[in-house]
Amino acid sequence: MRHRKKFNHLKRNRAHRRAMLSNMASSLIIHKRINTTLAKAKALRTYVEPLITRSKDDSTHSRRVVFAHLQNKESVNELFREVATKVAERPGGYTRILKLGPRKGDSAEMAMVELVDYNENLLAEKEQEEKSKKRTRRSGRRKKSSGEDQKQSTAAKAEQTEKAQADESAVAETAQQEATATEEPQTEEPAKEEPKAEEKAAEAKEEQPAEEGQKEEKKEEKKEEKQDTEAKKQDAEDDKKEEDKSDEDKKE
Repeated sequence: MRHRKKFNHLKRNRAHRRAMLSNMASSLIIHKRINTTLAKAKALRTYVEPLITRSKDDSTHSRRVVFAHLQNKESVNELFREVATKVAERPGGYTRILKLGPRKGDSAEMAMVELVDYNENLLAEKEQEEKSKKRTRRSGRRKKSSGEDQKQSTAAKAEQTEKAQADESAVAETAQQEATATEEPQTEEPAKEEPKAEEKAAEAKEEQPAEEGQKEEKKEEKKEEKQDTEAKKQDAEDDKKEEDKSDEDKKE
């Protein structure tokens, strides 16, 4: 039984398998992508990636260790000069395996092995996606403490009271302007004949109740406006109380 034996011998002895993997690794480093079977691709990934991490430290010792595995000067120079600079910030996962489907002759599963940082098409697509992404308001919003919520509620109440006072002052100014307009003397027309004293008294009696009625109407209008403003204030305070209760329930 082959329990806990995951190593794939690839139907080759040790020397043949090492020579094959070193040749595949050197060709991958030089050409940046190769086509092979899926089993060989998986074995090559475990063979190449430790060598790429070794190339980040450009020293004679690391070069000798890599050369002992690859036995190819061109691939070693390519690895330490070009590949290491592109892979410097990546913490592992330097290769990618892409399945290509079965082979025609024996229907073996084929795959393409490539270095991740040399696929320019995928890198360009990722950059475009990052640019096109937009941050939502929830992502930048932070949770606020209860003290900050209370401060905001008090500030909102103060703003509403100031608005109500401004409305009341505007109503009072309009009422004063109307009163002054009514009290202004009317332009006198040239009298042809002076009316008699009795007629003047009768006219004065008729005008007095009319003026009193106008004053009463203005007073009623002012009362109604004050009642409307007070009702608006009460509605606003009730709405704030309900919002505060809902916020406290959510926090609980």
